[in-house]
Amino acid sequence: MTTIDTATITVELPDAFDPRWNRLPGIQVDGRRITIDPAEYFFRFESSTWLVADWDLVKAQLLDVDETTESTVEQLALDFIKNHGESTSDAARVLATADGVYSYLFREEHLAGLGLPQITAEHLRMLREAATLMALNKVELDGRISNVGPCWFFPAATSVVFDLDDATGGMLDEVYHGGWFNEHRRIESVKAHAALGGRLVHGCQSVPDQSGGVIAPYGASMANFRDDLAAFKAGWIEQVYAHRVTAAE
Repeated sequence: MTTIDTATITVELPDAFDPRWNRLPGIQVDGRRITIDPAEYFFRFESSTWLVADWDLVKAQLLDVDETTESTVEQLALDFIKNHGESTSDAARVLATADGVYSYLFREEHLAGLGLPQITAEHLRMLREAATLMALNKVELDGRISNVGPCWFFPAATSVVFDLDDATGGMLDEVYHGGWFNEHRRIESVKAHAALGGRLVHGCQSVPDQSGGVIAPYGASMANFRDDLAAFKAGWIEQVYAHRVTAAE
């Protein structure tokens, strides 16, 4: 593992997280309070700065703006980040921002039109929690993945924390990385992720293969991202699964 010397991360969010997050090393959940020891939690932690924009400002000035033939939604998001993005070393701010973003993206009003009756409000809560923690992952402009936590491997992490079988974990991963299979929701996602300084990108194809995702800055090298991801994922996935609780336990 590669890590930099950094302090414990502590944040208090509006809603309590599932206490079973405590099954993973380096994270302690006590109701709404989350404490993360980077040295224990991350597989790789080489950067303690993130690019963020104020979530309230995103809601007020970007979410309701429509793209035009001259300015695509991605360009709108990029321009917003250029104008309002700021570097922060406050990981708690990143998590609080991510909690706002994913509470918006995975809101229950979408369930009726999703066309997936097996997805419930409880599943949305799982998605919100895992995606919030994933916001601490990071990829650099040159494509190197600088921060990798267990939530990178979404089905593995959710199977450990929420006792999901592989099929359900894979289904949730599809919903997470598929933009909810709907262009309207993808556009929502592009705009909302401006608050986290980039766009959501994935290493996997349409079938989840544990290649995960990250909020990458616009312009990041996807070729280098792909190669770096392929080099490390297998061993770390195995380590996440090692914390799975069996029936005998």
